[in-house]
Amino acid sequence: MNLEPQQIFQLVSLLAVLALFSFGLRDKMNYARWFKRWEAQRKARRDAELAQEARERGDDAPKGPWG
Repeated sequence: MNLEPQQIFQLVSLLAVLALFSFGLRDKMNYARWFKRWEAQRKARRDAELAQEARERGDDAPKGPWG
């Protein structure tokens, strides 16, 4: 099987595009994972702050599923 220079260039170009796509996809997935973790931590901090404020005011915490 003989490959002409143009075919070799096309193959190399295709592989380069595939590599760029895979790196871009990996970065996007890492960012989405980081953002979900950050949001969960932010919510946990906010919930802790609200609970602390409620304790300082003397509000009772809900005792059941209906408060």
